[in-house]
Parts: sequence; C-alpha cells; structure tokens
Amino acid sequence: MSHIRLVNVTKRFGSVVAVDRLNLEIEKGECFSLLGPSGCGKTTTLRMVAGFEDLDEGEIMVGERLFSSSYKKYYLPPEKRDFGMVFQAFAVWPHLSVFDNVAFPLRIRRLQKSEIVERTRRALSHTGLSKVERSFPGGLSGGEMQRIALARAIAINPVVMLLDEPLSNLDPKLREEMRFEIKDLQKKFEFTILYVTHDQAEAMALSDRMLVMSMGVVQQVDTPLNIYNCPVNQFVFSFIGLSNFIPVEISDGKVYVEGAQDAGPIPVEIPAHLKSNRVTLACRPSEIELVSDGGTRGIVKRKVNLGDIIDYRVEIGAIEVRIQRNRRKSLFNEGETCALKFNRLFWYEREK
Repeated sequence: MSHIRLVNVTKRFGSVVAVDRLNLEIEKGECFSLLGPSGCGKTTTLRMVAGFEDLDEGEIMVGERLFSSSYKKYYLPPEKRDFGMVFQAFAVWPHLSVFDNVAFPLRIRRLQKSEIVERTRRALSHTGLSKVERSFPGGLSGGEMQRIALARAIAINPVVMLLDEPLSNLDPKLREEMRFEIKDLQKKFEFTILYVTHDQAEAMALSDRMLVMSMGVVQQVDTPLNIYNCPVNQFVFSFIGLSNFIPVEISDGKVYVEGAQDAGPIPVEIPAHLKSNRVTLACRPSEIELVSDGGTRGIVKRKVNLGDIIDYRVEIGAIEVRIQRNRRKSLFNEGETCALKFNRLFWYEREK
C-alpha cells in the first residue's frame, strides 16, 4: 500500500487552477521529486501535503491517516502532521545557538530534557554539526545553516520529510555535496522524502521516482532514467536535459530542415505512424555526430571548449542546432562547413 496518497487534489487561487486533479501515490522510504518550471504547482502541492494550504477538492492520506478531505470537510493542521520541513530559505534563528535551533521543535513538544538533549545531539552528529553546536548562525557558512535546518527537521523523527528547493541558495559545489548528504540521511533514518525543485540535475541525482508538472497538470511520473530516455511529450523532453527542436518538412519520402532543402536531407528513416508532413524533430546535443560528409550540411557558427566537451552551434538555414562532442573528437572550427548525423530522434507532429 502506498505511504502518501493524493486523490483528485485540486487547488485554485481565484480563477487560476494551480493544481488540477492530481492523483499520486508515493511509497514508504521513497525519495520522490516534484519537478517543473516556476508556477507549475509543485510548491503548492507540497504545501497542501504539509497542511499550509487546504485543498479545494480531493483527499490526502498518509498511511492510514486522513490529512485533508474536501468530501468529508476534514483538515488536519500542520502541527499535528509530524512532518519534517526544510525550506529554500535557511530559516534559522540568529539569536539561538546551533544546539538551541535544532532543539526548538522538541521543546515546543514539551519533551523531557534528557530526550531533547539526546535527539538534538544525534541530529547534530548525523549532519556534521557537533563541533559547532554552541556557535551562532551568523558565523556559519550557507551549507552549515542548511544543515541546521536539516538537523532540526530530523530531530523530531519524522516519517515524512518535505523539502522545498532546499539547495537553491547554495553554490554549485556545495549543492552537489548536500545532495549526497540528504540521500545518506534518508538511508539512515528511513523517512520518505517529498522534494520540490526546478533543478533537473538535483531531481535526477536524488530521486527514486519523480513527477514532471506543467501549469498544474502532471505530465509524467517515472524513474529519472525513464523520463530522460522516454519522455511522453515535447514539454517533458524540453525540461529534462539539453534539447534541440528542429522543424522539418517531409517531401518525396525525405526529411529536410524547414526552409533549408539545399542543406540536403536528414539521413533518417521516417516512422510509419506519421500523419503530417510537418514535424518537429527533438534530439539531445550528445546524440548528434559531426562528420565531413554523408549528413545534413551546416556551418559551424560557434565552438566553445567546456573542458572534456566541445559545445558547437551549427547553423542549417535559419535553424541553429546545438551539438556536444568529446574534445578529443574536435574536427571543425568556426566558419567551416560540416555535416550532421542524428543518432536518436523523437518525432512530434505539428498542425497542418
């Protein structure tokens, strides 16, 4: 049986439908990410699970407990849901020591002093903060302050941990380190994570499964690898990973970049199911080869060395295609003519 269950969950703000009939099941101990652009409804969904927003329609259950139901007119306030919550802002109290910041929710619960000390020191130990427990947040780094928020959340022994873009205020290197620390904490404490982010790399690195949303509507729910390799539509393809979208026309059984027939056809087999001769081809920059001949001709407009990768921008007619190749296979310079071979393509029909 699923651990967190959302049934037909809907939230409106005036005439705007922020979340539209969301159905979702999350397993116990799973790290599940809500991914999408700003305004897609992911944070609103998290806030409804947390109890900070009541839903307009539907139900939310965790285990056997009902948390919210529009049908039964029932709403459990957030302080009774016993969730750990970590926000984008560090949300630490500057006048309290690290120890007191972490102990605060335990004191609110009026636990015995010995239990407060035990739980707080265990949380500090697991987040690498034991040596600074008497320090104040003003003298700590961003990573340490975010660890305070994590320690405070795990100190209450949550069954579910809710994280709302917790790493977005950190620098790239620290973000990467914190991803591993969050995953390690999940394994140690065995809580379920519901993680909100717009950062696809974060979601791919942390998630057992993830959901991609757009305009309040679920687009795809699957493992990170399946979403990357088998996106269900053009939006998901565009949001996960780097992408090219190339408008093409099919003429006499051949595929040409729109407005650039003189560049030659794209050497590809046309899927039998296509009903339109106007199609958008989607491909990853890493799935395109640059060759001397035998492909669609283009001109290298830009070449940038990114370390192990050379990032090319190749112009075919009025269309610019992005290509990334290993630097050891650098064959062309800016201004030179090349040919493109596409190793893997996704076909999206356009309206006639």
